[in-house]
Amino acid sequence: MAIRRMDNVLIVVDDLEAVISFFVELGMELEGEGPLEGRWAERVIGLDDVRQDVAMLRVPDGHGRVELAKFHRPRAITAEPKDASANTLGIRRIMFAVDDIEDVVARLRTHGAELVGEIVRYEDIYRLCYVRGPEGIVVGLAEELR
Repeated sequence: MAIRRMDNVLIVVDDLEAVISFFVELGMELEGEGPLEGRWAERVIGLDDVRQDVAMLRVPDGHGRVELAKFHRPRAITAEPKDASANTLGIRRIMFAVDDIEDVVARLRTHGAELVGEIVRYEDIYRLCYVRGPEGIVVGLAEELR
């Protein structure tokens, strides 16, 4: 087998602290944060003179992570609108399973998050929604009904 697990998803951000707070409120745990630079990093990502701050957050069950990076050098490039719609090419969202979708949405709203559409029921299986948080990051929330 070629893949053992999905380790993490990287999101490049401008306001690292705001995005960390958003994901911590969602229920992720901050594993660590700090600077990242050096020739090895430049060789891996294919950029010269790199200086960035990174933070790694993990889901409570330990099976997934979100890595956040704020680039100081070279500066981040904006490639798409912050409020990209669901049919825009590229990665549109990260989906999380939650226990109480209403509670999670209410808590995320204290961090400036807004519903993209509305909370809907999919058959008798899930309640689902998309929430747009800081920097236009969209997370999907799924509450299992069974």
